[in-house]
Amino acid sequence: MPANESEIIRQCRAGDTSGFDLLVEEHYTRVYNTALRVLGNPDSAADATQAAFVRAFRSLDSFRGDSTFSTWLYRITVNVCLDELRNRSQEPISLTFVGDDDEDPQERSIPDERAEPSACVARNERQRLVQQAIGQLAAEYRVVLVLYDINGFSYKDTAQILGIPVGTVKSRLNRARSALKEVLRPHLELFELE
Repeated sequence: MPANESEIIRQCRAGDTSGFDLLVEEHYTRVYNTALRVLGNPDSAADATQAAFVRAFRSLDSFRGDSTFSTWLYRITVNVCLDELRNRSQEPISLTFVGDDDEDPQERSIPDERAEPSACVARNERQRLVQQAIGQLAAEYRVVLVLYDINGFSYKDTAQILGIPVGTVKSRLNRARSALKEVLRPHLELFELE
């Protein structure tokens, strides 16, 4: 937490809300990436990110400081994402999009120009398969996997964000990894190190 984050929160509570923009700027990328990995759709992730920040702003008076601001914010983000998942039909998540001019669907990725083309293709395929596999996990497993393995939160922080015991985090993470392994089993040749 930046040294001035506590001061910004205090000022927002006192009625000077201009500092909240700084909090949004500080946390936007990680909140959006968390929502994207949980929801699997850029538009839904953008909506969830906005909803999380609006909810955080409206609830700022309830932030007690028992945890870091970021932990509190990610808990709100996860709750917004879980609400979205509950409201969706059970259709598979796609990480493709159609361009503005109704082109063919394209994968969302940023190519690594430094790698050989064949390595780029293999890496992109692995990423696509992993993202697709994560999208097939139950929401409770997907969220734990995204927070711990992808975002790098500790067991304790993940438990705090989700409001569950550390043991439950470990159990869900183990189940998520096992389920992911099973989904990816037919594609193991892409994941073997050369």
